Amino acid sequence: MNHIFKKSKPAPFISALTLGAFLVITPVTNAAGLLKPNNANYSELKIKEHHVDVVIEDMYATTTVEQVFHNPNTSDLEAIYSFPVPEKAAVGEFSYWIDGNPVIGEVVEKKRARQIYEHEKQQGRETAIVEKDEYRTFDISVFPVKANQDVKIKLVYLQNTQTDTGIGRYVYPLEDGGVDEQKLSFWSRNEVVEEKFSFDVKLRTSYPVDGLRLPQHPNATLQQLNEHEWSASLINNAVATSISDDDITSQQTNAGTPVATENLKETSLSSATVTTLDKDILLYWRHKPNLPASVDMLAHKEADSSKGTFKLTLTPGNDLPVINQGRDWVFVLDISGSMQGKYASLIEGVRQGLGKLNPNDRFRIVLFNNQARSLTNGYLPADQNTVATTIQKLDQVRPGGGTNLYGGLKTGIDQLDSDRSTAVVLVTDGVANVGNTQKSQFLDLLEKQDLRLFTFVMGNSANRPLLEEMTRVSNGFAMSISNSDDIVGQLMLAQGKMSHASMRDVKIEIDGVRSKELVKPRLANTLYHGQQLTVFGHYYKPGEAEVRLSGTVNGQKKIYKTRFTLPETATDNPELERLWAFAAIEELQAEIDYLGSDQDAEQAIVDTAVEYGLVTDYTSMIVLRDEVFKAMNIERNNHKRVEKEQKAREVRANQPITAQQNRVDKQQPMFVDQSAAKPNQSQQRATVSPSRSGSGGGAVSPWLVIMIAASIALIQLRRFKTTDRD
Repeated sequence: MNHIFKKSKPAPFISALTLGAFLVITPVTNAAGLLKPNNANYSELKIKEHHVDVVIEDMYATTTVEQVFHNPNTSDLEAIYSFPVPEKAAVGEFSYWIDGNPVIGEVVEKKRARQIYEHEKQQGRETAIVEKDEYRTFDISVFPVKANQDVKIKLVYLQNTQTDTGIGRYVYPLEDGGVDEQKLSFWSRNEVVEEKFSFDVKLRTSYPVDGLRLPQHPNATLQQLNEHEWSASLINNAVATSISDDDITSQQTNAGTPVATENLKETSLSSATVTTLDKDILLYWRHKPNLPASVDMLAHKEADSSKGTFKLTLTPGNDLPVINQGRDWVFVLDISGSMQGKYASLIEGVRQGLGKLNPNDRFRIVLFNNQARSLTNGYLPADQNTVATTIQKLDQVRPGGGTNLYGGLKTGIDQLDSDRSTAVVLVTDGVANVGNTQKSQFLDLLEKQDLRLFTFVMGNSANRPLLEEMTRVSNGFAMSISNSDDIVGQLMLAQGKMSHASMRDVKIEIDGVRSKELVKPRLANTLYHGQQLTVFGHYYKPGEAEVRLSGTVNGQKKIYKTRFTLPETATDNPELERLWAFAAIEELQAEIDYLGSDQDAEQAIVDTAVEYGLVTDYTSMIVLRDEVFKAMNIERNNHKRVEKEQKAREVRANQPITAQQNRVDKQQPMFVDQSAAKPNQSQQRATVSPSRSGSGGGAVSPWLVIMIAASIALIQLRRFKTTDRD
């Protein structure tokens, strides 16, 4: 594990190798930036400043992005800024500075919002809008950026935070992915920050953290404030400034090792260059080992409200048994044109995956672009010579063409052996654009099979809604992969999912209070080794409640339960209301995608999004002058909500963190240690094993670390055929 995380000292040798490998194999992709029509004859608008402030707390993270745009032209222009949709992001705050003051946006139905924006633009009045392009991008349009002047905007979004086998992960997405051909053909983009860039993270968790890392940014400044609080920062100013002796001393202290003064000054001056928004910023944190399995809760309820909102996070213990029998593996690999820059990484990832199979395992490889074909013509034994020969064949393949995802998937699940457990590993970064492309066709295909689909999704522009719903239908496991990921860490997380049985047919029930509108993630029908389970809900009667988790493990029924108290009043976390609404909207959208267009469901999404101030496929957030909001009868509900959330964040920032402060099962542990020696104590949480196999057998070789770090796609999507042995 020391290869994955650093405490206060940096690990320059491994970090430099990882960064070097990344620079060699990363494809040229589009990135977040200001859009400009390809045939326009004006100078590009500029991004003068880009500042990101992230606060990661127990159960959710808040990301604040402030940008300053500049118009170098002699006429007023519109700025359109596009960036990838962050995973599970609830955009609830957008501000545009008018007359030097920030004006907070309001959410309205998408078509109406666009009509209002265009009308205000035609009238020459200040206006701005945030729109969601399905799963691909958020697009921010601002008018006007006056000739030779600046404009400033701010965007805030919320995301759930979870850990997997004790590892937390946060991604600030910047790589577009390059799969939206229509946008690529029309727009060019400016992704350069001309003057000031900063990225600051504060991690505040009631469970102790012993490591923090930004794997692709070894020069990040990391600081441990105490065992519950860390900070990380990246700063780059285009204009070099002198450094005081105090600054040098501070940086030497943060680095943890002596640094020569002249070298530090030289480094600072050489880093005074522009920043390009073309690589994701990814952060990992690691909890200390031997923490208890637990149930944690946050709640929000105003004193004058009859309805409260809560979020439960269940962190099970390490009691899922290890699987030892042989299995069949089917690798379904995307070789379409968008994979060209990633294909070398893909091969290396497959090689590493095949090299870790048991001697009694078998494997098949299916390739797909416009058509699907089998590379191996049936199952092959997972011995060293066969793997080497197969990798040589993969080396001869040249990616190109479209993405017949359905054809690849169907070919992959054909000819399954009913007597063996089967894992199907699907690797794709694209959008289904050849053959069958309807979501319902994919889901019908999977529902006819006795399988589980494990999905590792490459890049920010992959069709996550489709891939995740496919995974849900097959009771599988999904994981998104960034080009900036630490592949060693992802490998270790994946190993536990492969090597341990899962809890299937998961149900969660809450009794004892009037609670309803429970929402759990759509991928929560099966619970895997090291995973947490999140549940949102509303409650109408404060007091004691019972939460019960049930499921089957290897065909045997298991039940876990405990009691907790829902408060009469709780005001520290008003953001929970938006997070509940976002989860509810995801449920409605998934039903629409599966069952087809439904006016009632679509209207329910619009109503929920407007009430809770969220940008969705059906709603947008628009900024207008106050008098225009009033003239159009748009109530300033989101303005009030944002003010409440801002005040709560200020209060939380000044509150000390206490150990396990949100845990509600201390007195009656939900996941009880069954040993006679500890009958009333919690089990320990699952953690990543530092062994090669994930379940024992020796330390990870440094050479293995380097090789895996060089392969940015150990992106394994796995599908398990359901058997009692699994």
